[in-house]
Amino acid sequence: MIKKLIIILLFFFNAFAQVPEHYTYDASLSEKILSIVKELELDKDFEVGEDGIEQISLAVIDLSKEKPVLAGVNFDNYIYPASVYKIYIAAEILRQVSDKKLNLYDRIEVKSPNDVDRSKEIKSDPRPLLTAGDTVTINYLIDLMITRSDNSAANCLIDIADRKNINELIENYNWHGSEVTRKFLSRRSEDPGYEKIRGTETCALHAADFMYLVYTNQLVNHWVSMQIKTFLGRQLDNSKLAQGLPRTAVFYHKTGWFSYWTNDVGIVDDGKTKYIISCFIPVKEKDLFPKMKIISERIYDLMRFRD
Repeated sequence: MIKKLIIILLFFFNAFAQVPEHYTYDASLSEKILSIVKELELDKDFEVGEDGIEQISLAVIDLSKEKPVLAGVNFDNYIYPASVYKIYIAAEILRQVSDKKLNLYDRIEVKSPNDVDRSKEIKSDPRPLLTAGDTVTINYLIDLMITRSDNSAANCLIDIADRKNINELIENYNWHGSEVTRKFLSRRSEDPGYEKIRGTETCALHAADFMYLVYTNQLVNHWVSMQIKTFLGRQLDNSKLAQGLPRTAVFYHKTGWFSYWTNDVGIVDDGKTKYIISCFIPVKEKDLFPKMKIISERIYDLMRFRD
């Protein structure tokens, strides 16, 4: 009786969350995902310093059905995405390339204060840190931003794309609330007009929907979608959800972490089992490594044995 009540409550809660029409919502799958979250004690309120109280935002999309199936926990909860929001920047840059406003091999000069990185996110990556005066291609900047999560590259690309254009793309896909507001630098170094703007947020649903459009080659167009998928497939940070996937699975994804937040969003494909997972957890990375692996393992098993 309690289980049925939970499923009913999940159904009505997520129906109220305005599930996009191109998905079927599965309350039973959501209940199973919630059970995993509860077992790992990630279903509670977390204190995140000055930002107060935050909760997990988790979405899963089953790609094995004719109409994709959506499930999750608090998937419409807006949360700080850290470097995950670099996917929105990449999409707009590639849209402009597709429209011939830019060329992937246009050479760009790195300027201060965009050159913020003082250490590499991926220590083994041989590519040097960007510094003011360096001249590199747009393609190189996108690759650094996605595969190594380079903040200096992201700042340069935000300037090239223009935040207004990035946010117009976001609005076109009804991802209201996920607008890119900030660069990856301190407020005192922000561009005029952005010094006091709210921080960037997104939710698991929007990030998962982004990945669904990439998977189906509907993000802007076929070329843009395939380009983004190629960059995501070269991700160098495999310390989070990737830990819990078998070697047979390819994971096209973007990670992000900062202070209290640890995130990972991507497409899992092992040839038979195919799904999207979008996971934002307000817990410090060092405290979450074992649990991220378990979440990934358990959800993979759930999706593998779905009929």
